[in-house]
Amino acid sequence: MGCKNIVILGSTGSIGINTLKVVERYPERFKVVGLTAYNNFKLLEKQAKKFQPTHLGVSDKGVAYLKKKISSGKTKILSVNRDLESIVSLKNVDVVVIAMRGAGALGPFLAAVRSGKIVAPANKEALVMAGDIIMQEAREHGATIVPIDSEQSAIFQCLNGQKRSELKKVFLTASGGALLNVPKSKFNGLTVGQILSHPRWKMGKKITVDSATMMNKGFEVIEAQKLFNLKTDEIDVLIHPEAIIHSMVEYVDGSIIAQLGITDMRLPIQYALTYPDRLDSGLKSMNFVELKKLTFKKPDYKKFPALELAYYALKKGGSLPCVLNAADEEAVESFLEGILNFNSIYDVVAKVVRNHKIVSSPSIKQIMDADIWAREETRKVMSQL
Repeated sequence: MGCKNIVILGSTGSIGINTLKVVERYPERFKVVGLTAYNNFKLLEKQAKKFQPTHLGVSDKGVAYLKKKISSGKTKILSVNRDLESIVSLKNVDVVVIAMRGAGALGPFLAAVRSGKIVAPANKEALVMAGDIIMQEAREHGATIVPIDSEQSAIFQCLNGQKRSELKKVFLTASGGALLNVPKSKFNGLTVGQILSHPRWKMGKKITVDSATMMNKGFEVIEAQKLFNLKTDEIDVLIHPEAIIHSMVEYVDGSIIAQLGITDMRLPIQYALTYPDRLDSGLKSMNFVELKKLTFKKPDYKKFPALELAYYALKKGGSLPCVLNAADEEAVESFLEGILNFNSIYDVVAKVVRNHKIVSSPSIKQIMDADIWAREETRKVMSQL
């Protein structure tokens, strides 16, 4: 395996920071050529000085700041609002890590697959919005998509080397989020702070709220269907609080292959960067004796109706998953701002999903139109509460 040139979109978030830790461990194998962030330009400045990329992307406010701090002779400082697609399409780029969140990742994701890159997404939104188009473009342009999300990475690894015709079912595991053992009657009294205190790991605010509603797992169901070309009824969700088994695949003979590992994002990140090879991660091995037990439960769809709503959007297909994603982004933002209560997140999103007239095989333009419509409709629905 030669040296791979890497671009990281969203290098100042937790996935981006962990990706740079992997890069730092193997400086002879990875060279950072592009880093982007939005408003955390002080951390981006530190990263740029350490890893010396040729291209930086940041918000317009950050462009002015970085131009004072970093020699533009060696590093091009560009706008994340306009230039992400050109950064991921650079000829010398081998791997694009999509660690930025939100619908804004769709454009650069498409640009990266159209340029035939290895794309390592930790972003669910782009695949939820336009997974069919992304996967079709990847096939046409010879791009390889190796997911970073621990559950999707697990499925990718369990499918590796197996005949797809022999697949029976995929089991996506879920920790259950912050509210696994909280009765539904108490949901509306929960504060933003309580929702954001995930019992197992620190994540961004949006994904932590989605983990609490289980919408995040619903998005992963849609993402898995797109990534691995599955039928909806081939995907089951299992609550697995220990979060040791990251996902499993069952084959027609009854054999089940599971991917296990300690809960550290550097494992799936490193696998995506080194694929198809594996390298020593420097992380501790799993101690099976200390595990004592692994538990599994069925999801409670009445307590967490967002999961069922995601399955509904996936079955209906077309532009509906995009609408689900956009409505959820707007509703969660309003919850984080203290405008919506917790249960209203689902109520608002479900209403927007029901109000949408589905476009069955949408173009990218129709997907972007559906995204805009869903955001406007969500604000309208919220204003009527």
